[in-house]
This record gives sequence, C-alpha cells and structure tokens, in this order.
Amino acid sequence: MTTGQREPVGPTGLDRLRDLRSRGLLETSYDQVAGLLAEETLTHGGDGVSGADGAYGGPYGAALQRAGRLLATLDPDAVLTRHPGTPVLTVAVTGQSTVAPVVDPLTAELARHGMLLRPVVGDHGAWLRDLGDPGSPLRTADPDLTLCLLDAETVFAQVPVPWRPSDVERAADEVLKRLASIVDAVPGPLVLNTVPLLRRHTHQLVDHLSRARLSVVWREFNTRLLRLAERTPRLVVVDLEPLVCAGGPAVDERLACYAKAQLSAGLLAGYAREVAHLARALRGMTRKCLVLDLDQTLWDGVLADDGPDGIAAAGTLRGEAFHGFQQGVKQFGAQGVLLAVSSKNDREAVLGVLRGHPDMVLRERDFVRIDADWRPKDRALAETAEDLGIAADALVFADDSPVERAQVRHGVPEAAVVALDEEPALHLTRLLADGWFDTLRLTDEDRARTDAYHSERGRRALRENAGSHEDFLRGLDVAVSLSPPLGHEFARLAQLTQRTNRFNLTGARMGEDELRERAADPGRHLLLAARSSDRFGDDGLVGAVLGHYDGDLLHLDNVWLSCRVLARGIEQACVAAVLAAARDEGLTAVHAVYRPTARNERARDFYRSCGFTIATHGGLEHDEITFGYVLDTVPQAPAHVRIDGIELGRRAGAHH
Repeated sequence: MTTGQREPVGPTGLDRLRDLRSRGLLETSYDQVAGLLAEETLTHGGDGVSGADGAYGGPYGAALQRAGRLLATLDPDAVLTRHPGTPVLTVAVTGQSTVAPVVDPLTAELARHGMLLRPVVGDHGAWLRDLGDPGSPLRTADPDLTLCLLDAETVFAQVPVPWRPSDVERAADEVLKRLASIVDAVPGPLVLNTVPLLRRHTHQLVDHLSRARLSVVWREFNTRLLRLAERTPRLVVVDLEPLVCAGGPAVDERLACYAKAQLSAGLLAGYAREVAHLARALRGMTRKCLVLDLDQTLWDGVLADDGPDGIAAAGTLRGEAFHGFQQGVKQFGAQGVLLAVSSKNDREAVLGVLRGHPDMVLRERDFVRIDADWRPKDRALAETAEDLGIAADALVFADDSPVERAQVRHGVPEAAVVALDEEPALHLTRLLADGWFDTLRLTDEDRARTDAYHSERGRRALRENAGSHEDFLRGLDVAVSLSPPLGHEFARLAQLTQRTNRFNLTGARMGEDELRERAADPGRHLLLAARSSDRFGDDGLVGAVLGHYDGDLLHLDNVWLSCRVLARGIEQACVAAVLAAARDEGLTAVHAVYRPTARNERARDFYRSCGFTIATHGGLEHDEITFGYVLDTVPQAPAHVRIDGIELGRRAGAHH
C-alpha cells in the first residue's frame, strides 16, 4: 500500500475521555473507553509504545498515567449498573515498597481491553502478611489476580551494613524460601517479577571482582525466581529485564528515597501492560488469528506496480527489515497463531510470490487463508472469521495503510488493529506491543493448529461434494473417546476452558491447579477429557466434561467444546456417552446447568436437544436454567459418531 499516509490530527482519546468525565458521562460511556484508549493518537502513531525504540516511559507512560488517574475516579458499581456485562477483575497488589503507583497504569491497561479494575492495595512492606495470612485484607478480598511487586529492597532490606556479596546471597536465599512457601499457600493466580540490579548497589563495591560476584548472585536469584513458575501452574513470573532494556531507568532515585517507590513510573507502565495481557489470557480473551497486509507490510514494494522482481524481503537495507518481520510472524505461526492474508492484489500474482520468490520466509503453507482481491478489507476479515470458525474478536489485523485500518475499525470493530507505517524496522515491535496472542502455557495442540486447519480443507471439500449435511457427517468417520485427563493434558485442558466461549455452557474458566484438584478426587468429582479424530486427521483434546457426584445423582457443572469441531455431533455424543456410563455406574439421574454469557447463546438449548427437561428457570444467576435427566433410558449418540471408549474414572486413580 502507499506509504507516508498520516491520520488527521485531532482530539486524542485522552481528550475525549476528559470531555466525557467533565459532562458526567464516563460511567455511562464506559463501553467506549476501550476504543478511545486504543486510538493511535494516544499511542503515538499506533505503535502501542512510546517512541521508536519501544520505551514504556516518556510520553506514552505519562499519557497512560493520566488516563489511569482519570479512570480511577469511576464508580465501578455505577459502571456495572449501566454495563452489566463488563468483565471485572479484582486485583490484589502488595510488595516490599510503595506499590500503589501501579494502580493507575493498570486501570488504564485493563480498560484498553474492555475490563474494569477493582484494586485492593496492601500496606507498605507487608507482603509476607498480605500473602501468608489467610485473614489478611488481600486474601479475604478473593482476588482474581494477586500481584507481589518485588524490588531490590526485597533483598537488601535483609542485608547488614557493611555487606559483601555473600551477605546478599544469604538474604536472597531467605527471600526465595519465603516465596516458595507462600506460592503454595496463595489461592488463585499469583504474579511475581524478576528484580533489576541497580547501579547504586553494584558500585558500592569498589573492586570489579566483587561486583562480578554480586551480579552472579543476583542473576541466580532471578533465575530461581523464574524457575518457580515451572513447578507451579498458578504462578506467573514477569521478567522485568526486557522492560528495563526497552524503557530506560528501572528506578527514579528521588522517588525511591522520599516515597519508597523502588520501581520507576515507566517500568510500572510496562509491567501493567504485561499484567493486562495476562489478565486477558485468564479471561479467555487471547486472540487466535493474525491477518496481514502484503505490500509494505510483508515486503518492500507494491506488487501490482513493481512486479515480483521489484519487491524485496531481503538483500537491501529495507528488505532486511521486512525479512526480520516475516521471521517474527513465522515464529508466531509455529506456536499456533493462525496466519491469514488480506491484500488488494491479484490472487495469482500473490500466490506466485508466496510459492517461489527467493526472499520469502513465509510461504503459502504458512497461511490458513489468503484473500488477495480488490474487495473492502473489513468484508474480507469478516469472512475470514466465519471461514475459520472463530469470532471476529479473535482477529488481529496489521496494515501500513491508515485508510484500510480505519475501514476495518469501522466494519469489524471487534478486531484488534496494529498500525504499521513506512518504517519496517518497527513492524515487529508494533506487532508485539500488545501481546495479543499471549497465553499461559503452550501445548502440542497449539503448535499443530495450522496443520489442523489445513486438514479442514479436506473436510470442506467433502462438505461441498456431499449430497447433504448428513452425508457429509457420515463421510467424516468421526471417533470420540472420553477419559480422565492424562498428566500432560492438564495444561491443554486449562487452556480449553479459558479460551472457549461459544460452547462453554456456564462461562466458567479454570486453572490447571484447580483441574488437577478435581481429577485427584474421582470419588467426588467427574473430569473427562474428550478427544476426537476423523478421516482427515487427529484433532486431539477438543472438549471437557466437568461434574460432581451427590449420592446417586451426577451433576454436570459444565461442558466445553472447541469451536473448531462444533456441529459435528461430538458434543451430543459426549453427553450421550456420559449418561450411558452414569447409568452403568448405578446412578439414577443427571442434573445440568446452563448460564448465559455474551457468547454462548447458541448453546442455550443444547441440553434439551439431548433429551433433558427444564427443572428450574432463573435461580441465583440471571437467566440460569437447570435441567434434569432420569436415567431410565439413555439417548443414542449420533449415528455417524463412533465412541471409541469412555471411562468415568470413579473407581480408578491411575490417571491422577
């Protein structure tokens, strides 16, 4: 696309937020806040960061602080009265030093993603009590997320004066022991961070050998912090080193001295952004598909004007920048991010470049969909979402043209938009800035996702050639098995509950630890992993059934199914198999519940389609429906689905 285009200068998103507050409309208009904070005018041309180097301090950090202070004046209850579907995140914040300054940027960052913050801030220096005492205000607040901000004083407050590196090593060991014990005690997700080593400490040592020894001690401390997350799924450790590298000073010495604020405002802004990305993942809001422009986005030049020989993604200064961007995009694709193209070009010319141009890192096989034509891009994105079986809010669109970006924002407002410009060296920085694809853990199913979508092409061909939908389903040869999850499957299972929206019958999301606890007590709880395959390939773990036993009753607490296998009869087959197995176990009835969310309306009648009858309507949850099924008879699984086995696991503990 043509480069050098600039959006018109006008009121920034922050200006309009101030105007809404001055008119007393901020709570009423909270549904507009995310869009205003995402505007490129607030984020300096859309890079999502400040300046060309991606720093979190400076103008961006200051703008974020101002937006956060403004939004902190909101009455959360008033917002929820007017917008009852707004996701609310209760976040407990504690630490060694002053931690309240993180609230403003975190308020703004969560608001950028449509969430509302309820902060609970601990007392200065009281992190051990806040986290370790079940009766502390932070623990009793039942937070969705707990942040423990560590800084150099977390260690140096335990160090005598004068000191040597060995004294720091002993203090660091003690801090790690305390953290390890607390991590196991704190319920729910806990966020720690690595700690920058400050010059004010290293250079109190006058000999270089001692400084080197201190640096070794400090790096080992941070390494051991990071390794805590490997053994505790509920723990996340944010590494501050990349943020310090990108954002400048880790500390403002005056604020550190007089206000005991040991982390700079810029660093806290970067940290708040990382926490917001984590919160988004916990809420199942991770994006799934990156849709890319081509001209001046993936390569230097305009294909229609310059021809295949006139474009470059290597071999020139600018070409090398595009080469680096393609490498980053390919890295995303290898981790399960779906890649698609939306380009105003002739399709055959685009395919020729992707198949044979020597500069290309990305090839045709890397993309699950290629739209190269002259249609409006908002229409192409909407069709991409429909074709891939995902919602529009799972899309991220990257383009160098402000006109195309504006059109997509208007036509597909749910899609995230990444603004690129004429400087390709910053393309990757801008794509990475918002962590759209951040997730808690990566699974084998994630890495195989692109191949799975290519297998879908075979299914699509079968569907197009089948005489009817029933003929298509019979030709698929679908097989399903259900059993308690195996040890390596819990990460994938947790991810499934957190990301699944359309077929999530209560909206519930669960962490890996909680799932393991349920599976460890098969006498009381039912937890089944559903795996499916068909003639075109193995889909792996695609669903889950959660329940609990009450005498001779089974309560189905939730059922999840990945959207990529919906409408194949798998969901009906799973429930039919569970009912049959429950009857074989001697149970007499099954109860189930449906709670509506913004995304699961199509599943409202699922239980009735399986033969359940409505028991109650309403209940504690708005519009909650409970269902019942008497196990005198059991429904048949759809005839085209083969049940390869089901094991409730009630009498077996081998899986746990």
